[in-house]
Amino acid sequence: MMKVMSVRGLTHSGKTTVIETIIRGLRRRGYSVGSVKEIHYEAFMMDQPGTNTDRHKEAGAQLVTALGMYETDILYQEKLPIRKLLAHYDYDYVILEGVDDPTIPKIITGHDCEGLEERLDDTVFAFSGVIADKRKEYRGKEVVHCLKEPDRLVDLVQHYAFELLPGFTEKCCGLCGTDCVGFCRQIITGEVKRSDCPLKDDGVTLKINGQAIVMVPFVQKLIQNVVLSVVSELEGYEKGADIKIHIGRPQVDE
Repeated sequence: MMKVMSVRGLTHSGKTTVIETIIRGLRRRGYSVGSVKEIHYEAFMMDQPGTNTDRHKEAGAQLVTALGMYETDILYQEKLPIRKLLAHYDYDYVILEGVDDPTIPKIITGHDCEGLEERLDDTVFAFSGVIADKRKEYRGKEVVHCLKEPDRLVDLVQHYAFELLPGFTEKCCGLCGTDCVGFCRQIITGEVKRSDCPLKDDGVTLKINGQAIVMVPFVQKLIQNVVLSVVSELEGYEKGADIKIHIGRPQVDE
């Protein structure tokens, strides 16, 4: 079960140092860790004009891969939504830098209280960065010095980071009485646990290219009814039978 959290803050407020401390600490504790850095610079591009991979893109390739001796770079021609991006990850933890998603727990870094205030909301569980040289607490939450208290910082990440919520609105799901934003805030405040999310597969699962797709109960029931209405007329059908349907490339028997 992959857990996710984000570190946000002003430029030169210590974000990357905090993330380095978290990653090193989690790795020392035996966890696998991935990371995502959101770059707030419109002109940024990994690939440069005139390279062979750039020529592939200009010729119309929608996905370009640079396969090197020591690394592989996959170049999408778009900014991927965070959930689609994280579908490529399979780690115990993924640490995000600069990602502002209202369903993800966060640490905020800042130079002073003003830098903290403008980013403070109920998804924040701690503060760190330069501000830790000046104070130990802010608005009832810990301010942790990542260099002097690295273990405490990692302890907090382990306690508050959780599996990514699907991002549903209350109208779309609402089984918990709120939306995923509200549920995230309730997890941070300790009112509920991530495992309290009532969204279950109820026997209906969907995978696209091996990636499990989270579905609201209405969609699960719709798929179930459509499939059962067809296969129940076929020879060999038994009520309560385990049914698998594969659409796409030929599948090797499991």
